[in-house]
Amino acid sequence: MVKFSKQFEGQLIPEWKEAFVDYWQLKKELKRINLLNNNTTTTTNTNNNSPKNKSFFSSLRNYSLFSHQHREHGPIQVHKKLASSTCKGDMYETELLEQFADSDATKEFFACLDQQLNKVNKFYRTKEQEFLERGDSLKKQMDILVELKSAFMEKQKGRGNSSQESKEDQSISCTFSSETEEDSVRSREQHEEMQDNCNNEDMEKNELPFPDSPQSNEASEKPSRIKGGGGGEDGKLRTSSGRIGSFQGKNVRINIPLTTPSRTFSAISYLVKEDLLNQSSRKCGQEGGANNNNKLHLNKTKLHHAEKMIKRGFIELHKGLGYLKVYRNLNMLAFMKILKKFDKVTGKQILPIYLKVVESSYFNSSDKVVKFMDEVEELFVKNFAKDDRRKAMKYLRPSQRKESHAVTFFIGLFTGCFVALFAGYVMMAHVSGLYKVGQQNSVYMETAYPVLSMFSLMFLHFFLYGCNIFAWRKSRINYGFIFELAPTKELKYRDVLLICSMAMASVVGVMFLHLTLLSKGYSYSQVQAIPGLLFLAFLLILVCPFNIIYRSSRYRFLCVIRNIILSPLYKVVMLDFFMADQLCSQVPMLRNLEYVACYYITGSYKTQDYGYCMRTTHYRDLAYAVSFLPYYWRAMQCARRWFDEGDTGHLLNLGKYVSAMLAAGAKVAYEKDGSVGWLCLVVIMSSAATMYQLYWDFVKDWGLLQVNSKNPWLRNELMLSRKSIYYISMGLNFTLRLAWLQTVLHSSFEHVDYRVTSLFLAALEVIRRGMWNFYRLENEHLNNAGKFRAVKIVPLPFHEVDEED
Repeated sequence: MVKFSKQFEGQLIPEWKEAFVDYWQLKKELKRINLLNNNTTTTTNTNNNSPKNKSFFSSLRNYSLFSHQHREHGPIQVHKKLASSTCKGDMYETELLEQFADSDATKEFFACLDQQLNKVNKFYRTKEQEFLERGDSLKKQMDILVELKSAFMEKQKGRGNSSQESKEDQSISCTFSSETEEDSVRSREQHEEMQDNCNNEDMEKNELPFPDSPQSNEASEKPSRIKGGGGGEDGKLRTSSGRIGSFQGKNVRINIPLTTPSRTFSAISYLVKEDLLNQSSRKCGQEGGANNNNKLHLNKTKLHHAEKMIKRGFIELHKGLGYLKVYRNLNMLAFMKILKKFDKVTGKQILPIYLKVVESSYFNSSDKVVKFMDEVEELFVKNFAKDDRRKAMKYLRPSQRKESHAVTFFIGLFTGCFVALFAGYVMMAHVSGLYKVGQQNSVYMETAYPVLSMFSLMFLHFFLYGCNIFAWRKSRINYGFIFELAPTKELKYRDVLLICSMAMASVVGVMFLHLTLLSKGYSYSQVQAIPGLLFLAFLLILVCPFNIIYRSSRYRFLCVIRNIILSPLYKVVMLDFFMADQLCSQVPMLRNLEYVACYYITGSYKTQDYGYCMRTTHYRDLAYAVSFLPYYWRAMQCARRWFDEGDTGHLLNLGKYVSAMLAAGAKVAYEKDGSVGWLCLVVIMSSAATMYQLYWDFVKDWGLLQVNSKNPWLRNELMLSRKSIYYISMGLNFTLRLAWLQTVLHSSFEHVDYRVTSLFLAALEVIRRGMWNFYRLENEHLNNAGKFRAVKIVPLPFHEVDEED
């Protein structure tokens, strides 16, 4: 039977762990009481054996009238203090009676128990108020959306007889209540950061680790207090849709985040146009130009985006309310379990007395969450599911995909096939002497080996991602929440391992077949199309439109790649820059991909002219680009995040990738030229980039190297119990960051071909990245847990503005 402590730890919300009952601390206090009771029992038995120590007064005290009075009130009394101005909610304090008053361990236990009860009540009240306020804001948004949609439908019916209805984009025109107004848009991270700063100020004023005021969405609740309704003075980006319009007597501002290139371009054009109009109005003193733009068009596209934002807000709100119900039930069960253990240890009947207080406390007696959760479901069913409750529950309560034992079986099957085929391939390659320097097999190493190298690096990285998922789940790191993955579509670690084993078994099997045909006397021109067909097959599977082989994950991957390539036009989220960081460790794979694509697209595989691509000027120029394109994409993402949020830390991060870009360019130039000047430049640029990257890895991404931490050179909160793992990881990261020295030293492994050595070094960089992934998300999870962020704060489209503003 699983212990309750294990069940409790497995079911609690990871980001709210510090807000739950500290069940483990209460168990420690119970163990201390039990130890003292055992010592007291031993001493009492010893004293009972000596009649000289028995006292008439001590025996009389057990039957005194005072003890009878105490027994009527019970062993304890729990007092309820009235709420003060400095603290919201009631406070509970336990008074010990009878022999408990003489026990310091029991006093400490009940003091800890009272503290946990007060902590739970305060946190529950805070989160409840936050979700209720967020729900009121969403209901207002829903009312505005319904009014606008009904007006839009009426206008469509009015134009039903128009011949141009199918050609024109109908819209609702609203007049502005003020002149052209700057409207800043913050990203979600900046909005949360502002809330956290406010909460930190409240935390300094209170003893308990929770703010008195809830983390409400101030930008949507009270937009009249914030100029522009977005990010205040710190905002950097303004939207073309962020104007104030008057509709049915309400001043409404529409605020659609710039998440696509079209919206980004429209915002930039609006900024340019606005600046030109402002300059012309200053020179001429005329407002005619501005008045011409005082029309706000709400077309079907904007209404659709607004509806999607409100829908996602309801989904996140429902998730938060569900978390709050879990929080209440688990804490109630924890109090019951710990009180049962106390009664068992002390032999007193404390459970009925204290549990009655817990049941009547705010976190258990308040029914606002349950009622409001039902109201949210009704609103969602009515407005987003067309009164189909089953369809609505698929969004509000998505069911987890069941893990099949067949997946585990096929993982073992394909892994065994891969091991057998790889062993046969290595033995045949060793006998043929393909990987040794000076052999007459350069054609194979120039044509077929890049295909094997490319797939090996790709699926090694994917295998490490599966290991990361397993480690994140074991460490209770909520990677799905951080990456914003749908619970019904996200890949489990078994799925990732199945894809890796199946893919590598196929790759090695095809390469083994290719090498077997060569060893039997077939010419390269006859069998050289086999690796190309393998590459084409994987490409077709990736873009296959049919619902097979994890279609949702494949399409999500393609969308992320699209966002990276088109940086900085797309809004940057966690998954985008995480994936861009992975590409920074896959530069050798990208260069092999470039060569393979050139080799087969130009038809060189038919003529066996494998040097054609190397002689082409465009290919050589593209090799430079491929070497620093991942760093360029990542730098553009940092620039976009700085532009959205105004945080200068993103500019410092941009400098890291610029230094890596320069080091990669110098390395490619040295490989081509080989002069001493380029060698010196490689050493200087690579050393500077390495130091920059190491500092960012340890301090920024991992949150380590904290001087004043309780854990030497680590951070205060650690997910892993063994601190030595962190020190070993830092040492390995430092060592693997120096892999670029191979470019300078030109070391070889007993006449092994340099391409094999390059593959080995590239694999080490991929392994370093896999280790980096775990600590990067661990740090992100601890930041969320430290600020109790378990649900996303969704920006809302409509903001009502007072006429005074």
